[in-house]
Amino acid sequence: MDILIKSFNRPFYLDRCLQSIYKFVEGNFDVKILDDGTPEKYLEKIQEKYPKIEIFKSENYLKKTKSIEENLKSGKEIDGFEIPTKLWTNAAKNASEYFIMTEDDVWFTGKINLDFLEKKMREYDMALIKLGWISNRNINAEQILIPETDIISLKPKIFTAPRKIMNYFFDNQFKFFSFLYKLKLVDNNTKNDYWIMNSLLMGIYNKRYWLKVWEKIDGKVDEKLQIKNAVQWFRKHRKNPHNFNKLETLKMNTTFISSATNSYHQYQTDCDINVFNHIMSEEWYRGNLDALENFPKDFSEDYFVNFLDQRNHPKCFSEVWKKWAENFKEQYRKQDVTVD
Repeated sequence: MDILIKSFNRPFYLDRCLQSIYKFVEGNFDVKILDDGTPEKYLEKIQEKYPKIEIFKSENYLKKTKSIEENLKSGKEIDGFEIPTKLWTNAAKNASEYFIMTEDDVWFTGKINLDFLEKKMREYDMALIKLGWISNRNINAEQILIPETDIISLKPKIFTAPRKIMNYFFDNQFKFFSFLYKLKLVDNNTKNDYWIMNSLLMGIYNKRYWLKVWEKIDGKVDEKLQIKNAVQWFRKHRKNPHNFNKLETLKMNTTFISSATNSYHQYQTDCDINVFNHIMSEEWYRGNLDALENFPKDFSEDYFVNFLDQRNHPKCFSEVWKKWAENFKEQYRKQDVTVD
């Protein structure tokens, strides 16, 4: 099974992710890094440390590395909304029939056996097994424990219709969603139920399903289109109660104190998260930063503060970064996510 890791400019987290794989993942697997601009010297160190992995670079790799250099020189923002969908899609097309898709700031926290999980995915014709999840919302689905496994099948209780009708639903065209709301057939949490069909970078996918979810998504994040695509796939396979699944216990985790760029997390603080990433990457490169500090939990904030205080960079003072991180966590707390 292929483990595909999306990567951009955080080698200290990528190292953490890779170490967790070799610590907890059992079975026959290959690791492939899908990188969109991590400076070459960091990738060389990763390759030296993990000679068996393969690293693939996006078509915009040089453009992105130059953006990082320019940011450090002038403070010009890096466009985090431009994503390498071509790299990801090509990797998926050439991947094993079932594969893990994750990111550099996600890591394993418990043992899993990929050979066993793949066997069950084939046996039950599964599209997805979630290995981790961030939301604590109640799951609006019938839950079925598969015998002699720790896999729970989730049979969604969601409205589905042809794509045109689903456009009305998700985009509230002709006040369609508002009409259903007045009839009390939907509420403010209804659209969240559709995320049963997708995983935020913590899942094993059937290749055909992943490619369907990412159909017609080109260069920009479009989560709404992903869900619309998933609905159409589900309509064709709804007789199978085992399409979407999760493990009984979390096996993966992610960070809420770092981000790849500032693009999604503007909190009106004078903290450039790109500078933060540069400082931590340099400390990691020099051998000063332990990628498994506080593992399997996230890095402790005091650990990062120590490096920030040593550098004392005007674009990333430790106290300002702590405020940024708290805003980041609060953004997710409002979505019923446990961030501590």
